[in-house]
Amino acid sequence: MTTPATSFDERYRVIRSRDRRFDGQFVTAVRSTGIYCRPSCPARTPKEANVTFYATSAAAHEAGYRACKRCLPEAAPGSPQWNLRGDVTARAMRLIADGVVEREGVPGLAGRLGYSSRHLTRLLAAELGAGPLALSRAHRAHTARMLLVGTDMPAADVAFSAGFRSVRQFNDTVLEVFGMTPLRLRATRRAGGAEAAAPGAIDLLLPHRAPLDGAGLFAWMAARAVRGVEVADASSFSRAVRLPGGVARFRIRLEDGRVRLNARLDHVGDLPVLVTRVRRLFDLDADPVAVDEALSQHPELTGPVAAVPGIRVPGTADPHEMLIRAMVGQQITVGAARTALTTLTDRLGDRIEPHEGIDRLFPTMTAIAEHGHDVLRGPAARIRAITGAAAALASGELVLGPGDDGAEQRAALLARAGIGPWTADYVRMRVLGDPDVTLPGDVAVRSGAAALGIPSDPRGLTTWAERLAPWRSYLTAHLWAAAPVATRGARARRVAGPAEVRNRTSPTPESEPGRPSEPVQTPSREAS
Repeated sequence: MTTPATSFDERYRVIRSRDRRFDGQFVTAVRSTGIYCRPSCPARTPKEANVTFYATSAAAHEAGYRACKRCLPEAAPGSPQWNLRGDVTARAMRLIADGVVEREGVPGLAGRLGYSSRHLTRLLAAELGAGPLALSRAHRAHTARMLLVGTDMPAADVAFSAGFRSVRQFNDTVLEVFGMTPLRLRATRRAGGAEAAAPGAIDLLLPHRAPLDGAGLFAWMAARAVRGVEVADASSFSRAVRLPGGVARFRIRLEDGRVRLNARLDHVGDLPVLVTRVRRLFDLDADPVAVDEALSQHPELTGPVAAVPGIRVPGTADPHEMLIRAMVGQQITVGAARTALTTLTDRLGDRIEPHEGIDRLFPTMTAIAEHGHDVLRGPAARIRAITGAAAALASGELVLGPGDDGAEQRAALLARAGIGPWTADYVRMRVLGDPDVTLPGDVAVRSGAAALGIPSDPRGLTTWAERLAPWRSYLTAHLWAAAPVATRGARARRVAGPAEVRNRTSPTPESEPGRPSEPVQTPSREAS
């Protein structure tokens, strides 16, 4: 199994071998040249005495180094460590990437994490070599580089799209970080980086680690697409989403193994937030080689991993929406949940200008809290649970986001009527990107386990899965893929023989029963 390189000797061996798997997980600063590189940089390996390793490019910036013009370390995928880890540093990194510092400042970031600004700055500086402002600045520099080399946007538009408050600040930061002016940096672009985008559109390539099971991701999205909000097919996914500055439309597709994002935004300053959320939605910062190596060590999973390399765990573009979709999908099939969510959106969602099948937004939590009981159908307790959760999210009584502490988030969800362990764990998997979640009460998971010769009773499955920590969410994804589920038929056929697929029935994934006093989850089905 590929493990994070943490010691100096481990990291030095990585840069000597130019192992691309570690790009984005640390940077190499070279004192004799004053530059820092990604681990796979093709330049001659520097002497050990001249090397310092940093966890982030921001730390290298703070130490006075500039980015390598040859390997462009800012173009590497993000580190999977921020999802693997649930500590304050990891939570801070997820929130910084989501633009919290730009919107709320360091005090806002610190408040979300339960620390004072001074203590949080000390903590991050001690571990990462850079405080929140420097980390946020590095994130803006990364977005600016991506736009400069990946689009034909005017430099001034790039500055504000990347989150800079002035063109001068943008020019100074780009020169300091990359050792080049913005126009010189743009001249380094490589062939095939950008298409001729329509006026007002942004077209980018999003880095990721190969392999990537794009077919599986698009199939997942297509099975759950809410009409009017989302459009998905075998090779692309589009939707509209609310961001802090307004509405954004985006489309993701695969071209020759590359992930391409096309977007239109009401407010260009929302672009870094959109890119971060799309990366989380498609799990683009995952380390698929490490995951596949760990899972394939077990005979029951060797075939599925070989058939579906680079499987991903879908995230979410909106944490609040994720909870509502999961709760609406309880007790009904995937198709029925999609119908219910479409009806909810038809009645309560805000209309936007129609374009390529998208003409509305998912309802706000306020709209669901106030009018959901007029639209939703089913047991009264279930409807009260959904509208109550929406009201709590709208008021701030319930906080749900990528910077949550996993255990605290789970406890807060379980404390609410109508939310049992399956829903809380499923939301943790999708909202936090937690790679180590099992869903032993999920019927599709148990069916997939039985199909692969893994214990399928909840206790037996939980015990068996312990050997796969910290990658149990990816085990769950493989079990979903192997389950005899009609909505995942295409993926099921990739891990089973034709005869076995023909003989399968078509149950939908279900959750484990909730607390006995809450029949709203006895049992539930998910269709988010």
